[in-house]
Amino acid sequence: MGSGGWWRLCDYLQDPWKVARFQRLCGVEAAYFPSSSSSEAQPNGAVSSEAQQQDAGPRHRNKDCQANGTAHPPDCKKKPQRRNSLTGEVGQEFIIRNRFLYFLFCLATELGNELFYISFFPLCIWNVDPVVGRKVIVIWVWVMYLGQCTKDLIRWPRPPSPPVVKLEVFYNTEYGMPSTHAMSGTAIPISILLLTYGRWQYPFTYGLLLAIIWCSLVCLSRVYMGMHSVLDVIAGFLYAILILIVFHPALEIIDHFNLTYKYAPLIIISLHLALGIFSFTLDTWSTSRGDTAQILGSGAGIACGSNFNYMLGLMVDPTPEQLPFIPPSITVTLIGKAMLKFVIGVVVLLMLRAAMKKISIPLACKVFGIPCDDIRKARQRMEVELPYRYITYGFVGFGAMVIVPYLLTLIGLH
Repeated sequence: MGSGGWWRLCDYLQDPWKVARFQRLCGVEAAYFPSSSSSEAQPNGAVSSEAQQQDAGPRHRNKDCQANGTAHPPDCKKKPQRRNSLTGEVGQEFIIRNRFLYFLFCLATELGNELFYISFFPLCIWNVDPVVGRKVIVIWVWVMYLGQCTKDLIRWPRPPSPPVVKLEVFYNTEYGMPSTHAMSGTAIPISILLLTYGRWQYPFTYGLLLAIIWCSLVCLSRVYMGMHSVLDVIAGFLYAILILIVFHPALEIIDHFNLTYKYAPLIIISLHLALGIFSFTLDTWSTSRGDTAQILGSGAGIACGSNFNYMLGLMVDPTPEQLPFIPPSITVTLIGKAMLKFVIGVVVLLMLRAAMKKISIPLACKVFGIPCDDIRKARQRMEVELPYRYITYGFVGFGAMVIVPYLLTLIGLH
């Protein structure tokens, strides 16, 4: 295929009408309501958003129309998920005609959001396998960092609305190429499979099937939400595979350095901070800059915590003779203990996060002479957003690796 053929293929996969058709196929429609201004005179040639929705794109006969007078199937009006407190964007209402797919893809898209990360990674560290947990986090940090920086370098916009219906507006200020949700949704399950197979006894087929389902749901959810084109998702998937090919062979070297080198914390903190400063210079403000600093801070905190545990002998890795692990029998006692550890740990992390947020934002404003009466505006400055996110989530990562396990040991749960 020549260069012209590749560009035509890219244009074909970038077409927002393919996203809109997939949304309609899944039962998502825009909800338009007459406004008070609709009766006002408009300039000659002005087209309403409803008309744009109907007239744009290729025309075709709608075979799914119902007979005149037939009642529509039950539907549900919704507002976009996760309003962005920094931009104030709330988005338009939409109609859901298939609630099962709506809740399925909402759950799937959460697999790439902060709530999942702050729950899943600690759960893995405290209850399953801290070695696998910290190695997956290394992969996650590099995948997300490279993905966010690539977005700011390519600067391709997200699918326009209309024709696409935006079910989510939190990340709407970011660029779309590649999809970092697709990248993390590909890298995390595959890296877990690669790191656990042979270390834990389980059928490879089950692990592979889980990874495929996880990856597929996350990738499809980004098109369903109207946040990415098909091309964005495919590029994110392939980009994540490429990063895994490069970084997975070096994972043992990186992990050994983080654990054993005396000055590793100083190098880790400096490197992650430098990467954060570089990413903040790529483009104007968007939520991706804060997310990048947050990811780098979390990764630095986890790595420094791992070094702290190793140097003090607080968390000893199993010897090769102890492997492979046999998954324990699922009992009420096991589930109850795991949930208790998880709840206690998450409460501690949320308290630590709230305390550091309360301290770091005013401190950064004071140090750099930025007025802090309008927190939303102040956080759009690199001098505030970078140290706030980096310090706050650095402490959260350190707490997940050191403070919470030590606390659980004191109360006899670790």
